[in-house]
Amino acid sequence: MSLVLKNPHSVLEILKTRPKAVKKLLIAEKHENSSSPWAEVLKIAKKLKIPVQDPKTKQKDPGKKKPVQKTEERRTASAEAEVEPKTPIELEKVFHKKTEGYGLWLALDCLQDPHNVGAIFRTASFFGISGIIMMQDRAAPLSGIVYDTASGGVEHVPFCIVGNLKHALQKAKDSDVWVLGASEHAKLPLKSIGLDRHRIIVIGNEEKGMRRLTEEQCDEVCKIPSLGKVGSLNASVAAGIMMSHFRM
Repeated sequence: MSLVLKNPHSVLEILKTRPKAVKKLLIAEKHENSSSPWAEVLKIAKKLKIPVQDPKTKQKDPGKKKPVQKTEERRTASAEAEVEPKTPIELEKVFHKKTEGYGLWLALDCLQDPHNVGAIFRTASFFGISGIIMMQDRAAPLSGIVYDTASGGVEHVPFCIVGNLKHALQKAKDSDVWVLGASEHAKLPLKSIGLDRHRIIVIGNEEKGMRRLTEEQCDEVCKIPSLGKVGSLNASVAAGIMMSHFRM
């Protein structure tokens, strides 16, 4: 199933990495000679001979009268792209490629907010994360919202989708990757975690955190200590802080 993307930065990265995945573009004429990122999308698309259509010329059924809609509902986006989603890799390949030094991976334990997932992909791309393991069930799918929020990050981070996270974390251990869980209830502070080994960080569900069986697979569980009145963080923010600890 194709995805509809509205973030030009996401579309640009797809054009650069897998241009054949872009099936169609709807871009208003006003973008052609503007400083908008869509102008760059349009320029590349024309070179690649990707179909480009003005949103105002979308075909309508002349024989069918549509009910009058509210202004907000009948507005047409000035630009969007129809793209094919990126293909996940197999679990067996996730831990094969290790970066120079110690590798760092992420596992998302039933995250359900697509904005969180997209933000995590964006940050993971920024920090050069080696791969992300996602859940097939009880988790946000890789929708257009995820791609748009990631702002191109999905294109640069390998990911796999699994039905059994416990099995996936055992694969990590078999590959000499230590499993580190993140929990606001942990006693061990993040700053005490060493930088001397390959690790996979487990980020739990937005409401319930890591599941019990997932936490039992962790070699260590740590927390980001609160220095203020709020005791917990948004899942994507926590993931970003965890990544920066190992990459900065």
